[in-house]
Amino acid sequence: MSPVLAGVLQLLALVVALGLSYRPLGDYMAKVYSSEKHLKPEKWIYKAIGANPSVEMRWPAYLRGVLAFSAVSVLFLYLLQRLQGSLPGSLGFVSIDPDQAFNTAASFVANTNWQSYYGEQAMGHVVQTGGLAVQNFVSAAVGIAVAVALVRGFARSRTGELGNFWADLVRGVVRILLPISVVGALVLVACGAIQNFSGIHEVGQFTGGAQQWNGGAVASQEVIKELGTNGGGYFNANSAHPFENPNGLSNLFEIYLILVIPFALTRTFGRMVGSLKQGYAILGTMATIWVVFTGLMMWTEFTHHGPAFDLAGGAMEGKETRFGIGGSSLFAVATTLTSTGAVNSFHSSYTGFGGGITMLGMQLGEIAPGGVGSGLYGMLIMAIIAVFIAGLMVGRTPEYLGKKIGTREIKFAACYILVTPALVLCFTAASFVLDTPANSMTNSGAHGFSEILYAYTSGANNNGSAFAGLNADTQWFNSTIGIAMLLGRFLPMVFVLALAGSLAEQQPVPETAGTLRTEKPLFTGLLVGTIMIITGLTYFPALALGPLAEGLAA
Repeated sequence: MSPVLAGVLQLLALVVALGLSYRPLGDYMAKVYSSEKHLKPEKWIYKAIGANPSVEMRWPAYLRGVLAFSAVSVLFLYLLQRLQGSLPGSLGFVSIDPDQAFNTAASFVANTNWQSYYGEQAMGHVVQTGGLAVQNFVSAAVGIAVAVALVRGFARSRTGELGNFWADLVRGVVRILLPISVVGALVLVACGAIQNFSGIHEVGQFTGGAQQWNGGAVASQEVIKELGTNGGGYFNANSAHPFENPNGLSNLFEIYLILVIPFALTRTFGRMVGSLKQGYAILGTMATIWVVFTGLMMWTEFTHHGPAFDLAGGAMEGKETRFGIGGSSLFAVATTLTSTGAVNSFHSSYTGFGGGITMLGMQLGEIAPGGVGSGLYGMLIMAIIAVFIAGLMVGRTPEYLGKKIGTREIKFAACYILVTPALVLCFTAASFVLDTPANSMTNSGAHGFSEILYAYTSGANNNGSAFAGLNADTQWFNSTIGIAMLLGRFLPMVFVLALAGSLAEQQPVPETAGTLRTEKPLFTGLLVGTIMIITGLTYFPALALGPLAEGLAA
Protein backbone atom coordinates (compact mmCIF):
# COMPACT_ATOMS: atom_id res chain seq x y z
CA MET A 1 0.00 0.00 0.00
CA SER A 2 1.37 3.42 -0.93
CA PRO A 3 1.96 5.96 1.87
CA VAL A 4 -0.51 8.37 0.24
CA LEU A 5 -3.29 5.77 0.13
CA ALA A 6 -2.56 4.80 3.74
CA GLY A 7 -2.91 8.43 4.78
CA VAL A 8 -6.21 8.84 2.91
CA LEU A 9 -7.63 5.65 4.44
CA GLN A 10 -6.69 6.84 7.93
CA LEU A 11 -8.48 10.12 7.25
CA LEU A 12 -11.61 8.31 6.06
CA ALA A 13 -11.60 5.98 9.08
CA LEU A 14 -11.29 8.99 11.37
CA VAL A 15 -14.19 10.79 9.69
CA VAL A 16 -16.40 7.69 10.04
CA ALA A 17 -15.55 7.28 13.74
CA LEU A 18 -16.25 10.95 14.45
CA GLY A 19 -19.51 10.76 12.49
CA LEU A 20 -20.72 7.78 14.49
CA SER A 21 -19.92 9.56 17.79
CA TYR A 22 -21.33 12.96 16.86
CA ARG A 23 -25.02 12.50 17.60
CA PRO A 24 -24.96 10.34 20.77
CA LEU A 25 -22.16 12.30 22.45
CA GLY A 26 -23.57 15.69 21.49
CA ASP A 27 -27.04 14.82 22.73
CA TYR A 28 -25.64 13.32 25.93
CA MET A 29 -23.65 16.48 26.74
CA ALA A 30 -26.75 18.61 26.14
CA LYS A 31 -28.65 16.47 28.66
CA VAL A 32 -25.79 16.71 31.17
CA TYR A 33 -25.82 20.50 31.18
CA SER A 34 -29.63 20.81 31.04
CA SER A 35 -30.44 18.34 33.83
CA GLU A 36 -31.64 19.57 37.20
CA LYS A 37 -30.64 16.38 39.00
CA HIS A 38 -27.34 15.89 40.83
CA LEU A 39 -25.62 12.53 41.15
CA LYS A 40 -24.64 11.33 44.61
CA PRO A 41 -20.86 11.68 44.00
CA GLU A 42 -21.50 15.21 42.75
CA LYS A 43 -23.37 16.06 45.95
CA TRP A 44 -20.38 14.87 47.97
CA ILE A 45 -18.12 17.19 46.00
CA TYR A 46 -20.46 20.17 46.42
CA LYS A 47 -20.57 19.55 50.15
CA ALA A 48 -16.78 19.29 50.34
CA ILE A 49 -16.20 22.60 48.53
CA GLY A 50 -19.15 24.38 50.14
CA ALA A 51 -20.98 25.13 46.88
CA ASN A 52 -24.73 25.30 46.26
CA PRO A 53 -25.24 23.91 42.74
CA SER A 54 -28.83 25.09 42.51
CA VAL A 55 -28.06 28.81 42.73
CA GLU A 56 -28.11 30.53 39.33
CA MET A 57 -25.25 32.96 38.63
CA ARG A 58 -25.08 36.14 36.60
CA TRP A 59 -21.95 36.58 34.49
CA PRO A 60 -19.83 38.45 37.11
CA ALA A 61 -20.43 35.68 39.68
CA TYR A 62 -19.77 32.97 37.07
CA LEU A 63 -16.52 34.71 36.12
CA ARG A 64 -15.46 35.02 39.75
CA GLY A 65 -15.93 31.27 40.11
CA VAL A 66 -13.77 30.59 37.04
CA LEU A 67 -10.99 32.93 38.15
CA ALA A 68 -11.03 31.90 41.82
CA PHE A 69 -10.89 28.20 41.01
CA SER A 70 -8.10 28.74 38.48
CA ALA A 71 -6.07 30.94 40.83
CA VAL A 72 -6.22 28.31 43.58
CA SER A 73 -5.24 25.67 41.03
CA VAL A 74 -2.17 27.66 39.94
CA LEU A 75 -1.08 28.13 43.54
CA PHE A 76 -1.61 24.45 44.41
CA LEU A 77 0.29 23.16 41.38
CA TYR A 78 3.12 25.66 41.92
CA LEU A 79 3.57 24.61 45.55
CA LEU A 80 3.39 20.92 44.63
CA GLN A 81 6.31 21.36 42.25
CA ARG A 82 8.32 23.48 44.67
CA LEU A 83 7.89 20.83 47.38
CA GLN A 84 8.52 17.84 45.11
CA GLY A 85 11.91 17.05 46.64
CA SER A 86 10.25 16.44 50.01
CA LEU A 87 7.33 14.37 48.73
CA PRO A 88 7.08 10.58 48.48
CA GLY A 89 6.99 9.13 45.00
CA SER A 90 9.28 11.83 43.65
CA LEU A 91 11.66 9.21 42.12
CA GLY A 92 14.57 11.14 43.61
CA PHE A 93 13.88 14.28 41.55
CA VAL A 94 14.57 17.64 43.18
CA SER A 95 12.10 20.49 43.54
CA ILE A 96 11.36 22.54 40.42
CA ASP A 97 12.94 25.99 40.04
CA PRO A 98 10.59 28.93 40.72
CA ASP A 99 10.38 30.25 37.13
CA GLN A 100 9.76 26.81 35.67
CA ALA A 101 7.27 25.92 38.41
CA PHE A 102 5.32 29.09 37.60
CA ASN A 103 5.44 28.38 33.88
CA THR A 104 4.23 24.80 34.35
CA ALA A 105 1.48 25.74 36.80
CA ALA A 106 0.21 28.47 34.49
CA SER A 107 0.49 26.12 31.54
CA PHE A 108 -1.58 23.25 32.90
CA VAL A 109 -4.22 25.40 34.59
CA ALA A 110 -4.64 27.37 31.34
CA ASN A 111 -5.19 24.10 29.42
CA THR A 112 -1.98 24.80 27.47
CA ASN A 113 0.48 22.20 28.79
CA TRP A 114 3.52 23.95 27.38
CA GLN A 115 6.54 22.04 28.71
CA SER A 116 10.00 23.56 28.93
CA TYR A 117 11.33 20.53 30.80
CA TYR A 118 11.95 16.80 30.26
CA GLY A 119 9.00 15.08 31.94
CA GLU A 120 10.82 11.81 32.62
CA GLN A 121 13.80 13.68 34.12
CA ALA A 122 12.00 16.27 36.24
CA MET A 123 8.56 15.19 37.50
CA GLY A 124 7.83 12.35 39.92
CA HIS A 125 4.65 10.32 40.26
CA VAL A 126 2.97 12.69 42.74
CA VAL A 127 3.39 15.79 40.57
CA GLN A 128 2.53 13.94 37.36
CA THR A 129 -0.59 12.20 38.67
CA GLY A 130 -1.76 14.33 41.60
CA GLY A 131 -0.94 17.63 39.94
CA LEU A 132 -0.67 17.60 36.16
CA ALA A 133 -3.22 14.88 35.38
CA VAL A 134 -5.78 16.43 37.73
CA GLN A 135 -5.43 19.77 35.94
CA ASN A 136 -5.93 18.01 32.63
CA PHE A 137 -9.43 17.12 33.82
CA VAL A 138 -10.49 20.32 35.54
CA SER A 139 -9.01 22.80 33.05
CA ALA A 140 -10.90 21.03 30.25
CA ALA A 141 -14.09 21.12 32.33
CA VAL A 142 -13.65 24.87 32.87
CA GLY A 143 -13.49 25.39 29.10
CA ILE A 144 -16.68 23.42 28.52
CA ALA A 145 -18.42 25.30 31.33
CA VAL A 146 -17.66 28.70 29.78
CA ALA A 147 -18.87 27.49 26.38
CA VAL A 148 -22.11 26.20 27.92
CA ALA A 149 -22.60 29.55 29.67
CA LEU A 150 -22.36 31.35 26.31
CA VAL A 151 -24.83 28.90 24.75
CA ARG A 152 -27.26 29.61 27.60
CA GLY A 153 -26.84 33.31 26.82
CA PHE A 154 -28.24 32.63 23.34
CA ALA A 155 -30.91 30.22 24.58
CA ARG A 156 -32.26 32.34 27.46
CA SER A 157 -34.01 35.71 27.41
CA ARG A 158 -34.92 38.48 29.84
CA THR A 159 -32.57 37.12 32.47
CA GLY A 160 -28.89 37.54 33.17
CA GLU A 161 -28.51 34.09 34.72
CA LEU A 162 -26.08 31.69 33.02
CA GLY A 163 -26.24 28.64 35.27
CA ASN A 164 -23.94 27.60 38.09
CA PHE A 165 -20.19 27.37 37.45
CA TRP A 166 -19.54 24.80 40.17
CA ALA A 167 -22.27 22.50 38.89
CA ASP A 168 -21.03 22.83 35.30
CA LEU A 169 -17.44 22.16 36.38
CA VAL A 170 -18.25 19.06 38.43
CA ARG A 171 -20.62 17.62 35.83
CA GLY A 172 -18.04 18.06 33.09
CA VAL A 173 -15.52 16.00 35.04
CA VAL A 174 -17.81 13.37 36.60
CA ARG A 175 -20.25 12.71 33.78
CA ILE A 176 -18.20 13.36 30.63
CA LEU A 177 -14.43 13.36 30.98
CA LEU A 178 -13.98 10.62 33.59
CA PRO A 179 -16.15 7.92 31.99
CA ILE A 180 -14.64 8.39 28.53
CA SER A 181 -11.13 8.50 30.01
CA VAL A 182 -11.58 5.18 31.83
CA VAL A 183 -12.61 3.42 28.63
CA GLY A 184 -9.96 5.25 26.61
CA ALA A 185 -7.18 4.31 29.02
CA LEU A 186 -8.12 0.63 28.73
CA VAL A 187 -7.93 0.92 24.94
CA LEU A 188 -4.46 2.50 25.13
CA VAL A 189 -3.22 -0.17 27.54
CA ALA A 190 -4.52 -2.82 25.15
CA CYS A 191 -2.57 -1.07 22.37
CA GLY A 192 0.64 -1.21 24.44
CA ALA A 193 0.80 2.02 26.46
CA ILE A 194 2.21 1.55 29.96
CA GLN A 195 0.29 2.10 33.22
CA ASN A 196 2.21 1.62 36.47
CA PHE A 197 3.99 3.39 39.31
CA SER A 198 7.37 1.77 38.89
CA GLY A 199 10.67 3.50 39.52
CA ILE A 200 13.62 4.11 37.23
CA HIS A 201 14.89 1.11 35.25
CA GLU A 202 17.86 0.53 33.01
CA VAL A 203 16.73 -0.51 29.53
CA GLY A 204 19.39 -2.41 27.59
CA GLN A 205 22.94 -1.47 26.77
CA PHE A 206 23.63 1.26 24.26
CA THR A 207 26.68 3.10 23.04
CA GLY A 208 27.96 5.12 25.95
CA GLY A 209 26.12 3.11 28.63
CA ALA A 210 22.66 1.91 29.64
CA GLN A 211 19.53 3.97 28.98
CA GLN A 212 17.25 4.74 31.93
CA TRP A 213 13.46 5.05 31.83
CA ASN A 214 10.96 5.57 34.60
CA GLY A 215 7.44 4.18 34.55
CA GLY A 216 4.24 5.98 35.40
CA ALA A 217 0.47 6.18 34.98
CA VAL A 218 1.02 6.99 31.34
CA ALA A 219 -2.11 5.59 29.67
CA SER A 220 -4.50 7.37 32.04
CA GLN A 221 -2.69 10.68 31.57
CA GLU A 222 -2.38 10.17 27.82
CA VAL A 223 -6.10 9.71 27.33
CA ILE A 224 -7.13 12.87 29.20
CA LYS A 225 -4.33 14.91 27.66
CA GLU A 226 -5.90 14.17 24.24
CA LEU A 227 -9.57 14.06 25.24
CA GLY A 228 -9.33 17.34 27.17
CA THR A 229 -7.19 18.96 24.44
CA ASN A 230 -4.41 19.47 26.99
CA GLY A 231 -1.29 17.98 25.36
CA GLY A 232 1.32 17.67 28.11
CA GLY A 233 3.12 14.35 27.81
CA TYR A 234 4.63 12.10 30.47
CA PHE A 235 7.80 11.95 28.38
CA ASN A 236 9.68 14.67 26.54
CA ALA A 237 9.05 12.96 23.19
CA ASN A 238 5.32 13.29 23.95
CA SER A 239 3.06 11.22 21.69
CA ALA A 240 6.04 10.16 19.58
CA HIS A 241 7.21 8.04 22.53
CA PRO A 242 6.27 4.35 22.23
CA PHE A 243 5.19 4.21 25.90
CA GLU A 244 2.57 6.89 25.15
CA ASN A 245 1.68 6.06 21.56
CA PRO A 246 2.82 2.53 20.65
CA ASN A 247 1.50 1.98 17.12
CA GLY A 248 -0.64 3.17 14.24
CA LEU A 249 -3.90 2.08 15.89
CA SER A 250 -3.19 3.98 19.11
CA ASN A 251 -2.15 6.98 17.00
CA LEU A 252 -5.48 7.06 15.15
CA PHE A 253 -7.37 6.55 18.42
CA GLU A 254 -5.55 9.49 20.02
CA ILE A 255 -6.42 11.74 17.07
CA TYR A 256 -10.04 10.65 17.50
CA LEU A 257 -9.90 11.60 21.20
CA ILE A 258 -8.55 15.04 20.32
CA LEU A 259 -11.41 15.84 17.95
CA VAL A 260 -14.46 14.03 19.29
CA ILE A 261 -15.66 16.44 22.03
CA PRO A 262 -14.98 19.73 20.16
CA PHE A 263 -16.91 18.49 17.12
CA ALA A 264 -19.73 16.96 19.19
CA LEU A 265 -20.20 20.20 21.14
CA THR A 266 -21.69 21.75 18.00
CA ARG A 267 -24.54 19.23 18.34
CA THR A 268 -24.83 20.17 22.01
CA PHE A 269 -25.05 23.82 20.96
CA GLY A 270 -27.77 23.12 18.42
CA ARG A 271 -29.76 21.04 20.88
CA MET A 272 -29.57 23.68 23.64
CA VAL A 273 -30.58 26.63 21.42
CA GLY A 274 -33.43 24.60 19.91
CA SER A 275 -32.11 24.40 16.35
CA LEU A 276 -29.93 21.50 15.26
CA LYS A 277 -29.41 23.24 11.91
CA GLN A 278 -27.54 26.03 13.68
CA GLY A 279 -25.23 23.41 15.14
CA TYR A 280 -24.72 21.85 11.72
CA ALA A 281 -23.71 25.27 10.31
CA ILE A 282 -21.01 25.64 12.96
CA LEU A 283 -19.96 22.03 12.40
CA GLY A 284 -19.73 22.65 8.65
CA THR A 285 -17.44 25.62 9.22
CA MET A 286 -15.15 23.69 11.55
CA ALA A 287 -15.08 20.61 9.30
CA THR A 288 -14.36 22.62 6.16
CA ILE A 289 -11.30 24.28 7.68
CA TRP A 290 -10.08 21.01 9.22
CA VAL A 291 -10.37 19.03 5.97
CA VAL A 292 -8.67 21.76 3.91
CA PHE A 293 -5.80 22.08 6.38
CA THR A 294 -5.37 18.29 6.53
CA GLY A 295 -5.31 18.06 2.74
CA LEU A 296 -2.78 20.88 2.45
CA MET A 297 -0.55 19.35 5.11
CA MET A 298 -0.54 15.94 3.42
CA TRP A 299 0.16 17.53 0.05
CA THR A 300 3.11 19.59 1.23
CA GLU A 301 4.63 16.73 3.24
CA PHE A 302 4.17 14.14 0.48
CA THR A 303 5.66 16.42 -2.19
CA HIS A 304 8.95 14.86 -3.26
CA HIS A 305 12.20 16.70 -3.98
CA GLY A 306 14.89 14.32 -5.10
CA PRO A 307 15.83 10.64 -4.70
CA ALA A 308 16.02 10.66 -0.87
CA PHE A 309 12.47 11.94 -0.60
CA ASP A 310 11.30 9.44 -3.22
CA LEU A 311 12.79 6.54 -1.29
CA ALA A 312 11.29 7.70 2.02
CA GLY A 313 7.87 8.36 0.48
CA GLY A 314 7.98 12.04 1.41
CA ALA A 315 9.44 14.37 4.02
CA MET A 316 10.19 11.83 6.76
CA GLU A 317 12.63 13.93 8.79
CA GLY A 318 11.35 14.29 12.36
CA LYS A 319 8.60 11.72 11.87
CA GLU A 320 8.18 8.25 13.37
CA THR A 321 8.32 5.43 10.83
CA ARG A 322 5.51 3.59 12.63
CA PHE A 323 3.15 6.50 11.87
CA GLY A 324 4.46 7.67 8.50
CA ILE A 325 3.63 10.94 6.82
CA GLY A 326 -0.13 10.32 6.78
CA GLY A 327 -0.46 9.60 10.50
CA SER A 328 1.93 12.40 11.38
CA SER A 329 0.16 14.96 9.19
CA LEU A 330 -3.25 14.02 10.61
CA PHE A 331 -1.93 14.35 14.15
CA ALA A 332 -0.15 17.66 13.47
CA VAL A 333 -3.26 19.31 12.01
CA ALA A 334 -5.57 17.92 14.71
CA THR A 335 -3.32 19.06 17.53
CA THR A 336 -2.76 22.60 16.19
CA LEU A 337 -6.32 23.26 15.03
CA THR A 338 -7.34 22.34 18.57
CA SER A 339 -5.64 23.55 21.73
CA THR A 340 -4.11 20.13 22.35
CA GLY A 341 -0.46 20.69 21.49
CA ALA A 342 0.49 17.03 21.76
CA VAL A 343 2.92 15.96 19.04
CA ASN A 344 3.88 12.66 17.45
CA SER A 345 6.50 14.32 15.25
CA PHE A 346 8.71 17.42 15.35
CA HIS A 347 6.94 20.32 13.67
CA SER A 348 10.25 22.11 13.25
CA SER A 349 11.34 19.38 10.83
CA TYR A 350 8.30 19.80 8.59
CA THR A 351 8.65 21.54 5.25
CA GLY A 352 8.49 25.33 5.35
CA PHE A 353 4.86 25.38 4.27
CA GLY A 354 4.02 22.44 6.56
CA GLY A 355 5.35 24.29 9.57
CA GLY A 356 3.39 27.34 8.46
CA ILE A 357 0.18 25.30 8.36
CA THR A 358 0.64 24.20 11.97
CA MET A 359 1.27 27.81 12.97
CA LEU A 360 -1.69 29.19 11.02
CA GLY A 361 -3.94 26.55 12.57
CA MET A 362 -3.25 28.00 16.00
CA GLN A 363 -3.48 31.58 14.78
CA LEU A 364 -7.04 31.02 13.57
CA GLY A 365 -7.86 31.06 17.28
CA GLU A 366 -8.13 27.31 17.94
CA ILE A 367 -11.66 27.11 16.54
CA ALA A 368 -11.64 24.35 13.91
CA PRO A 369 -12.76 22.47 15.94
CA GLY A 370 -10.66 24.11 18.66
CA GLY A 371 -10.16 23.21 22.27
CA VAL A 372 -12.72 21.49 24.49
CA GLY A 373 -15.22 24.29 25.04
CA SER A 374 -12.92 27.07 23.87
CA GLY A 375 -13.32 25.97 20.25
CA LEU A 376 -17.10 26.37 20.40
CA TYR A 377 -17.15 29.76 22.11
CA GLY A 378 -14.35 31.01 19.85
CA MET A 379 -16.32 29.98 16.76
CA LEU A 380 -19.48 31.61 18.10
CA ILE A 381 -17.55 34.85 18.57
CA MET A 382 -16.45 34.65 14.94
CA ALA A 383 -20.07 33.96 13.94
CA ILE A 384 -21.10 37.19 15.66
CA ILE A 385 -18.39 39.07 13.74
CA ALA A 386 -19.59 37.49 10.47
CA VAL A 387 -23.21 38.45 11.22
CA PHE A 388 -22.10 42.00 11.99
CA ILE A 389 -20.23 42.25 8.68
CA ALA A 390 -23.27 40.91 6.81
CA GLY A 391 -25.46 43.48 8.56
CA LEU A 392 -23.15 46.29 7.49
CA MET A 393 -23.32 45.15 3.86
CA VAL A 394 -27.14 45.24 3.72
CA GLY A 395 -27.71 48.14 6.11
CA ARG A 396 -29.60 46.11 8.70
CA THR A 397 -29.12 45.67 12.44
CA PRO A 398 -27.36 42.33 12.73
CA GLU A 399 -29.08 39.47 14.54
CA TYR A 400 -27.90 36.00 15.55
CA LEU A 401 -30.14 33.30 17.00
CA GLY A 402 -32.85 35.85 17.71
CA LYS A 403 -30.54 38.25 19.56
CA LYS A 404 -29.54 41.71 18.31
CA ILE A 405 -25.82 42.26 17.92
CA GLY A 406 -25.53 45.85 19.04
CA THR A 407 -22.67 48.10 20.06
CA ARG A 408 -22.13 46.40 23.39
CA GLU A 409 -22.02 42.88 21.95
CA ILE A 410 -19.69 43.75 19.09
CA LYS A 411 -17.28 45.49 21.50
CA PHE A 412 -17.02 42.32 23.56
CA ALA A 413 -16.46 40.25 20.40
CA ALA A 414 -13.86 42.69 19.07
CA CYS A 415 -11.95 42.68 22.34
CA TYR A 416 -11.97 38.88 22.28
CA ILE A 417 -10.34 38.63 18.86
CA LEU A 418 -7.70 41.29 19.67
CA VAL A 419 -6.31 39.77 22.88
CA THR A 420 -4.39 36.81 21.47
CA PRO A 421 -2.76 38.53 18.45
CA ALA A 422 -1.61 41.36 20.70
CA LEU A 423 0.08 38.90 23.07
CA VAL A 424 1.69 36.89 20.26
CA LEU A 425 3.04 39.78 18.22
CA CYS A 426 4.15 41.99 21.13
CA PHE A 427 6.07 39.22 22.94
CA THR A 428 7.62 38.02 19.67
CA ALA A 429 8.79 41.54 18.86
CA ALA A 430 10.18 42.02 22.37
CA SER A 431 12.13 38.76 22.08
CA PHE A 432 13.98 40.07 19.03
CA VAL A 433 14.59 43.53 20.44
CA LEU A 434 16.34 42.10 23.52
CA ASP A 435 19.65 40.26 23.20
CA THR A 436 19.19 37.35 25.60
CA PRO A 437 16.02 35.75 24.15
CA ALA A 438 17.50 35.62 20.64
CA ASN A 439 20.43 33.61 22.00
CA SER A 440 18.01 30.74 22.70
CA MET A 441 17.45 30.14 18.98
CA THR A 442 19.16 27.10 17.47
CA ASN A 443 18.54 28.31 13.92
CA SER A 444 19.00 31.68 12.27
CA GLY A 445 17.07 33.40 9.53
CA ALA A 446 13.42 32.63 8.74
CA HIS A 447 13.42 29.32 10.61
CA GLY A 448 14.84 30.95 13.74
CA PHE A 449 12.14 33.62 13.56
CA SER A 450 9.53 30.86 13.23
CA GLU A 451 10.81 29.20 16.42
CA ILE A 452 9.98 32.24 18.56
CA LEU A 453 6.80 33.17 16.68
CA TYR A 454 5.58 29.59 17.11
CA ALA A 455 6.40 29.60 20.85
CA TYR A 456 4.26 32.65 21.61
CA THR A 457 1.54 31.58 19.16
CA SER A 458 1.38 28.26 21.01
CA GLY A 459 1.40 29.85 24.46
CA ALA A 460 -1.10 32.65 23.90
CA ASN A 461 -3.50 30.34 22.04
CA ASN A 462 -3.22 27.75 24.84
CA ASN A 463 -1.89 25.10 22.48
CA GLY A 464 1.36 24.03 24.10
CA SER A 465 3.19 22.44 21.18
CA ALA A 466 6.72 23.61 20.37
CA PHE A 467 8.60 24.12 17.12
CA ALA A 468 11.67 22.49 18.71
CA GLY A 469 15.12 23.98 18.44
CA LEU A 470 14.28 26.83 20.83
CA ASN A 471 15.76 26.69 24.33
CA ALA A 472 12.67 27.91 26.17
CA ASP A 473 13.89 26.91 29.65
CA THR A 474 15.14 30.41 30.51
CA GLN A 475 13.79 33.01 32.89
CA TRP A 476 12.62 35.18 29.97
CA PHE A 477 10.67 32.51 28.13
CA ASN A 478 9.36 30.76 31.25
CA SER A 479 8.02 34.05 32.59
CA THR A 480 6.72 35.67 29.40
CA ILE A 481 5.17 32.52 27.95
CA GLY A 482 3.60 31.85 31.35
CA ILE A 483 2.05 35.33 31.32
CA ALA A 484 0.90 34.87 27.72
CA MET A 485 -0.77 31.57 28.60
CA LEU A 486 -2.68 33.02 31.56
CA LEU A 487 -3.79 36.18 29.75
CA GLY A 488 -4.56 34.24 26.57
CA ARG A 489 -6.80 31.87 28.52
CA PHE A 490 -8.64 34.06 30.98
CA LEU A 491 -8.94 37.50 29.35
CA PRO A 492 -11.01 36.07 26.47
CA MET A 493 -13.20 34.30 29.02
CA VAL A 494 -14.02 37.68 30.58
CA PHE A 495 -15.39 38.94 27.27
CA VAL A 496 -17.17 35.65 26.50
CA LEU A 497 -19.05 35.65 29.81
CA ALA A 498 -19.81 39.37 29.59
CA LEU A 499 -21.22 38.76 26.11
CA ALA A 500 -23.24 35.79 27.40
CA GLY A 501 -24.75 37.95 30.14
CA SER A 502 -25.64 40.68 27.67
CA LEU A 503 -27.34 38.21 25.31
CA ALA A 504 -29.27 36.52 28.11
CA GLU A 505 -30.77 39.86 29.20
CA GLN A 506 -32.21 40.58 25.74
CA GLN A 507 -35.73 40.00 24.55
CA PRO A 508 -35.84 37.68 21.51
CA VAL A 509 -36.18 39.38 18.13
CA PRO A 510 -38.81 37.78 15.87
CA GLU A 511 -37.52 36.39 12.58
CA THR A 512 -38.51 38.36 9.48
CA ALA A 513 -37.96 38.11 5.73
CA GLY A 514 -34.80 40.20 6.11
CA THR A 515 -33.23 38.02 8.80
CA LEU A 516 -29.93 36.44 7.78
CA ARG A 517 -30.40 32.66 7.62
CA THR A 518 -27.43 31.56 9.70
CA GLU A 519 -28.23 27.86 9.32
CA LYS A 520 -27.63 27.91 5.54
CA PRO A 521 -24.44 26.94 3.64
CA LEU A 522 -24.12 30.56 2.49
CA PHE A 523 -23.51 31.66 6.07
CA THR A 524 -21.00 28.83 6.54
CA GLY A 525 -19.06 30.18 3.57
CA LEU A 526 -19.26 33.72 4.94
CA LEU A 527 -18.01 32.50 8.31
CA VAL A 528 -15.05 30.64 6.79
CA GLY A 529 -14.14 33.74 4.76
CA THR A 530 -14.41 36.00 7.80
CA ILE A 531 -12.10 33.76 9.82
CA MET A 532 -9.46 33.57 7.08
CA ILE A 533 -9.55 37.31 6.31
CA ILE A 534 -9.27 38.40 9.93
CA THR A 535 -6.43 35.95 10.57
CA GLY A 536 -4.69 36.82 7.31
CA LEU A 537 -4.75 40.55 7.93
CA THR A 538 -3.48 40.06 11.47
CA TYR A 539 -0.70 37.51 11.04
CA PHE A 540 0.33 37.64 7.37
CA PRO A 541 3.29 40.03 7.89
CA ALA A 542 4.72 37.79 10.63
CA LEU A 543 4.10 34.61 8.62
CA ALA A 544 5.80 36.22 5.61
CA LEU A 545 8.97 36.69 7.66
CA GLY A 546 8.96 33.09 8.90
CA PRO A 547 7.40 30.00 7.31
CA LEU A 548 6.38 31.64 4.02
CA ALA A 549 9.89 32.98 3.41
CA GLU A 550 11.36 29.58 4.29
CA GLY A 551 8.91 27.70 2.08
CA LEU A 552 9.45 29.94 -0.94
CA ALA A 553 13.22 29.72 -0.56
CA ALA A 554 13.19 25.89 -0.56
